Amino acid sequence: MSTIETLLTRNLLEVFGERDPARRAAAIQALYKPDAVFSDPHGRHVGHQALETAVATLQGRLPDHVFTEIGEPQVLQDSGRLAWAFGPAGDPSRITGLDVVVVEDDRIAALYTFLDPARTPA
Repeated sequence: MSTIETLLTRNLLEVFGERDPARRAAAIQALYKPDAVFSDPHGRHVGHQALETAVATLQGRLPDHVFTEIGEPQVLQDSGRLAWAFGPAGDPSRITGLDVVVVEDDRIAALYTFLDPARTPA
């Protein structure tokens, strides 16, 4: 697994999926550059503390949801993408999206998160 693949997977599970604030903060420190940008439909967040706040807010709104990978990470020279699902145990794909990272010096310099359109129940 390449460095970028590892960063994508660890980010999903150890940052966005981690419920323990101390472990999540350690992962953010290890995976992200100090001035990293995280951009999603809720705004633009710059730096470790802003990322921590964004993740804690998301987890606070949806405490029973967990992240899972959809497929394999795809990688270019300095970037990559990973499709994911987010939902409770009974509906693990309630929300789906795509993370795109830009990597510098083996750390995430930017993360862009795109959400897929909402599914309508059958």
